[in-house]
Order: sequence, then structure tokens, then C-alpha cells
Amino acid sequence: MRVDRTTRLPHPAEDVVAWHSRPGALVRLTPPGLGRADSSGDLSEGSRVTVRMGPDLLPGALRPVWRLRHSGTRRDPASLSFTDTQLTGPFRLWRHRHDIGPDGDGTAIRDRIDAELPGGTTAGEGTLARTLEGLFGFRERQLRDDLAFHGRHAQQPRQTVAIAGASGLIGTQLAALLSTGGHTVLRMVRGRSAGPGEISWDPARGRLDPEDLAGVDAVVNLAGRSIATRLTPRARREILESRTGSSALLAEALASLPADVRPRVLVQASAIGAYGAQRPGELLTESDAFGEGFLAEVVRAWEAAARPAAEAGVRTVLLRTGVVLSDGGGALLPQLPLYRAGLGGRIAPVHARLSWITLDDMVRAYAHALVTEDLEGPVNAVGPQPVTQREFARTLGRVLHRPALLPVPAIGPRLLLGAEAARELVLADQAVSDARLRASGFDPAATDLESALRHVLRR
Repeated sequence: MRVDRTTRLPHPAEDVVAWHSRPGALVRLTPPGLGRADSSGDLSEGSRVTVRMGPDLLPGALRPVWRLRHSGTRRDPASLSFTDTQLTGPFRLWRHRHDIGPDGDGTAIRDRIDAELPGGTTAGEGTLARTLEGLFGFRERQLRDDLAFHGRHAQQPRQTVAIAGASGLIGTQLAALLSTGGHTVLRMVRGRSAGPGEISWDPARGRLDPEDLAGVDAVVNLAGRSIATRLTPRARREILESRTGSSALLAEALASLPADVRPRVLVQASAIGAYGAQRPGELLTESDAFGEGFLAEVVRAWEAAARPAAEAGVRTVLLRTGVVLSDGGGALLPQLPLYRAGLGGRIAPVHARLSWITLDDMVRAYAHALVTEDLEGPVNAVGPQPVTQREFARTLGRVLHRPALLPVPAIGPRLLLGAEAARELVLADQAVSDARLRASGFDPAATDLESALRHVLRR
């Protein structure tokens, strides 16, 4: 089968070519639910890329790892052409030709794919064509939104940014976004010696050489154990210590450095759990007091651990993250199989409010915090329109063309996670305001839930 597609972008060809030529481009163009791409961004003749496939790319495929080779590369500042050819993977044949060049005042990207399914069958070509159409739509929007974000900050100097937690869902995408914008990313790694572009540290043992951060412009801390678990005494201890330990270690290292080599900004992960899980009838802002419950206690200690950096004069931003929507992890992913099977429905009381943000707007919020000099302190990182659980279920069902009529019995989350975790994670009722983030100049790509889910799920 052959698929031809032309995408036109209102951005100069030089900007589009530069974006594609930098590390992280393939990561940004690969939806997390389709796979995880490993690529240096090098498009030279014979360079290779590996995609660890998710279940959505080719259902039933026997090869979870897809390896491709770049060839026929031709590049100048305003044009780029290359071909990806499968070496090993799920297809009998895969050849993807990319041609990028000027198109009036903008840029045209022309894709031609020649593919053959395993065994030479044509039975799955319709499914593959729909998957590719969704992928092209995702890539077009991703390119438009990322290029628009970088364009808004084009006059600001490029930074060297150290990221703790760079291998996680948010960290992987943030590193790619910054790299495609021309910034330099240093990944903070644990349990081994640092390689090129890395900094070694061990927050569990309190090990970090402050000199490794000397001369770095900014630090992002995303480190922390997952909270999606039963809150046993051990889990509670690990959740708290993984956050406060990493935050304190980084903050104290920054504070110890001389001012002339000290990073200028620390962007610290936080959470809307600060306000407590049950806040019916309120619109929560950064000026609201901390709420009650385990997660509120964690956030209070987590944010306090970053204080030494702020007291030393490092601009410190505490991004209180809402429910991150992605097909590659987080709260949305476990719901998708039920909806696709026609068994989906709300997972909390009808009128409980959910404050969401897409993965892509989340990583852009981190990048925005890095380059926005007058932003500091707690900042809610949520979308502009919180929704009720009823609205969320109906919208997700509509996007997937599936019914959303079967609410999850309240006993279900309690059996899976325990009563406390179910109350704080699944049954939460929080309408959180994004007014401060938007007032700082942040422009979210997803302004309503339906458009957000259509992008995330490639619909």
C-alpha cells in the first residue's frame, strides 16, 4: 500500500528544517501510545532509530522493537529530504520518504509511505491507513504548536537545562521539546556513572556534587515515586522521601554554589493535591491554603524542601500539576481498554470536578516557566476548563465513538487502591484555576477537553 500526505505549516522552512534536525524531533512526533523513540536527531546517511512499539501501532504485531535506517539525506538551511527504511520490525516492507521545503511564505512537508503487512496480506490495510491518518494529524498539530511555542520565545537566549526525572513520561517529552528549541539538555541519572550529556547523582544517598551544576542555566526536578498505588506505610514513606529528598538535595546544592556560576532558576514539580482531595464548590487558586490528607502533607513538605534555593536567590517555580492526559501513562491510560470495549463510564461521583492538562501543554508549561523571568512560587499547571466526571466520561466516549454509560462502582477503586488512595486519587473533587499561568503569558494549545482528547488519542 502507498500513502501520500502533504502538511502545510505557517512557519519559515528554515525553522522547520532546524526543528527536524535537532535531537528530540522524533520523540515529539511519536505519540507515547504508539511507541517510545530513541534517536539522537542525527539524520546523516546510515544513522539509525529504534522505536519500542506500543500496542496501538500495529495490533497483534510480533516484533515490539522497530529499527529503521536513514538514507538519501539531502539538507540545506531551507530544505531537508531523507528516507526511513525498516531494518527489523512489524512490517514486511516499510519505506517512508520525507521532503521538507518552502511553500509560499510557509513550509510544505510531503510524506510518502510504501508499506507491506506481514505475509503480504492486505486484510489490515484499512486499519493501518486509519492509524497513519491519525498519526499524521497528531504530527501536524504537534509541529504547529511546538513551532508556535518556540517562536514566541525565539529572542530569548538558549539555555543549558539539567533535568532530574528525564526518563519519565513528562521528562522524556520535556527534554525533547527543549532540544528541538535549540536548548541543551543534561539528564540527571542515578545508579551509574554519567555519560555524555549526563550528570550523576543519587538522591536516596544524598549524593550530588554541586560543581556538576556550576554553569548550568536552569534545573528542572521531576523526580519522585509514583503515587498511583495503595498507600501502605512503606509506600507513604517512599512517596514522601523520594520527593523531599531530591528537592532538598538539589536546592541545597544550588544554594551552595557561588552566585556567578549558580543556575538562575529551579522549576520544581508539585501537585494540585496541595489543596486536598475534596473541595466541592470552590475554584482553587495558588492563594488558597493547603488542604487535608496525605497528598496535601506531601506537597507541603515537597515545596518547603526547595526553599534553600529560593532563599539563595534562585528563581523557584513550583508547578502544581493537574491530571495529565496521555495515551502513554497516567490516569487516562487504564480507562481506555474499558471504553474501547464499550464498558466505559465515569469513575467518580457525577458532579466531582476534574482539573486536567494534556501532556504536551504540561511540558510546554515547564519550558514556559524556565524562560519567564517574572514567574515564581506556586503555579497551577492545569487546563482552562475543569470538567465534571459526567462531562469527562461523555466527552471521552464521544471521541472514541463508544458508549459511556457504565459508572465504575465506588467499591472498585477502593478494592484496587485502598480507601485512602481511592479518595485522594480517583474520587477527588477539585476545580483548579489556571489564571496565574495564563496571566504570565502561557498560551495552552488545548483549551477544551474534547480538542485535548482528540489530539492525545489521534482522533
